[in-house]
Amino acid sequence: MLLKKLSILSLVGAVIEGSNYFEMAKKLESKFWEEVKRNTPEIQWTRLESWASAGVPDLLGYNKSGHFFTVELEVTSRNSVTFSPHQIAFHVRHPHNSFILVKALGPCTMKLVPGSLVQELFRDGFACSVDHDTWTTILARLSAC
Repeated sequence: MLLKKLSILSLVGAVIEGSNYFEMAKKLESKFWEEVKRNTPEIQWTRLESWASAGVPDLLGYNKSGHFFTVELEVTSRNSVTFSPHQIAFHVRHPHNSFILVKALGPCTMKLVPGSLVQELFRDGFACSVDHDTWTTILARLSAC
């Protein structure tokens, strides 16, 4: 069932890639990236080029403890959170020190989801079992890696 959903998602993504929807989503993600930098000054961030390797998360972080971690940024205006099959595979293969930071536009809330829960997030969307976060809790969790 998951592979069927991933195939449909890939097909839909290919169809809408050139549309205004894709451009709008990229702009929202870029604004979210600026927000992340502004609210997590203790973390050293490197923005990774998504075209370089399919599925690799958007950000490489380095905390004061000297540990690296990855963060995939996602912005949604509804419950569903979409991923490419490559993004899901990355988090399945790298379940530790990988995260998905999801921002819901409607209620303006965020969740920092461990990479190990990517399949639950894909299946259940923003309503997944992970609690809502604030910038304070996000920074604390990333600093504890």
